[in-house]
Amino acid sequence: MSENESDNPQATVEVVPQPEQNRYALLVDGEEVGFTEYTDRGVDRVFLHTEVDPAQEGHGYGSTLIKGTLEQVRDAGLRAVAICPFVVRYVEKHHDFDDIIDPVSIELRSSL
Repeated sequence: MSENESDNPQATVEVVPQPEQNRYALLVDGEEVGFTEYTDRGVDRVFLHTEVDPAQEGHGYGSTLIKGTLEQVRDAGLRAVAICPFVVRYVEKHHDFDDIIDPVSIELRSSL
């Protein structure tokens, strides 16, 4: 779980798995400010969509959400596939997760 990585060090920031909804939520001081949705295909957790409350943009919350999510994916022994444009941009810039990122296959893309 990533905490206090946004630009507001006083805020309590946590990435919370919500498996019943196939997503991870970003909570700031207990309030949901963003989420990323996924679907599982075997050991691949395929990230489809990410949203951050427009009123909360510019605080680094999106990056905090994706970093915390990918840490949890790694800890669970899963792999990640980025289809969501935000996740794609994050993994292209941050190579800390190269060891768990799988490419998007034609078969996967056609099955979604």
